[in-house]
Amino acid sequence: MKRIELSTTREFNPLGMKAIVLHDSEHFKILNFNLKAGSLFPIHSHDLDGQLSILVIEGEGLFLADNEATMPARTGDMLISDIREPHGVRTTTDMRIVVTIAPPI
Repeated sequence: MKRIELSTTREFNPLGMKAIVLHDSEHFKILNFNLKAGSLFPIHSHDLDGQLSILVIEGEGLFLADNEATMPARTGDMLISDIREPHGVRTTTDMRIVVTIAPPI
């Protein structure tokens, strides 16, 4: 069993994004991305089978699905998609997200 204190990973890069690997195994990977206000986690996809989740643990912005589709992203919101689907995040405030990828890439 493993306990992760997310309060200890609240570090921001003044240039935009800070990435922290929280867990990495053959089954899934968990990352914490801390993004400054006004940052863009670019829309991208992966040529793999699997799914991902993006959980907003702090802040506000938009989940991006493609160049036109967006959904609000606020503390407590979660996006779940196939990993092949385009996904990204645009922030309006400082934002912290936890991304789970299964299987890991």
